[in-house]
Amino acid sequence: MKTYMVFDLGGTYIKYAVMDEEAGKLESGKLITPVSLEEFVQKITSIVQSLQSKYDFSGIAVSSPGAVDTHTGYIGGASAIPFIHDVNMIELLENETGHQVSIENDANCAALAEGWLGAAKDTDYYICIVIGTGIGGSIVMNRSILKGSNLHGGEFGYMLLGDPLDNPQRLNWSRTSSTHALVREVERKKGLAMGALTGEQVFDSVNNGDIIASECVADFYKKLAAGIFNLKYILDPAKILIGGGISKRSEVIDGINQELKKLRNETATLDFRVEACHFDNDANLIGALFHLLNSGKSDY
Repeated sequence: MKTYMVFDLGGTYIKYAVMDEEAGKLESGKLITPVSLEEFVQKITSIVQSLQSKYDFSGIAVSSPGAVDTHTGYIGGASAIPFIHDVNMIELLENETGHQVSIENDANCAALAEGWLGAAKDTDYYICIVIGTGIGGSIVMNRSILKGSNLHGGEFGYMLLGDPLDNPQRLNWSRTSSTHALVREVERKKGLAMGALTGEQVFDSVNNGDIIASECVADFYKKLAAGIFNLKYILDPAKILIGGGISKRSEVIDGINQELKKLRNETATLDFRVEACHFDNDANLIGALFHLLNSGKSDY
């Protein structure tokens, strides 16, 4: 049985696991995300060395934030882990660990996990829309990520809705329709300080009959449906998956689908329906492993 060392780099924690070829987790753990590149390399190398006495690793897979160039090993853009950018992460980790290393963007890893073993397992063409602080996602065709010429494929949150000429702040989909935007709107209408509420509290308030929260959530579903409508007609994927913390609430998926039904008419006749992603906390680990296993087979 081949084994692999897999890491998921996050702004607060780095999760890791020893996994087999079918994504079975043999060991796992997490550590607080280091504050410097030197500490990061030391921690990663230490974990690999402590476990390779028990396992003969066939490679190391990494899920990372940022605009990951899987060919060069460089991570562009910005993220909650500043020191990972503008350094050849593949070369650095291979030199330090002595193992083959592959690296992919975290949202792309989550999408690949869904296509391998999750909600899009039998689907060749699908998109994942991740809703949280902002809105991001991935476009997957034939189990490969459509990245675009500037690695911005799947950056759905930049979409402009309404009339941008009448919108001096150029409020995009992320800033108007994310979970963060929903919570801020409820706080504003209730006269609460920013940060007073969480997304979970907002949805719980709806279930308890709160009128303001209910109105804001209803508008939230309409804004999400509008963007999803656009993506369906631009990309026409076989499946549209919703990820992020709110995707685990069945009322959210139902609410979006109800609004999508209203957008169908005599010309817009395509079937509009979203589904929740299957994986949650382990999605990035599973997708990173899939990327490593297939990095030599298809063009990522």
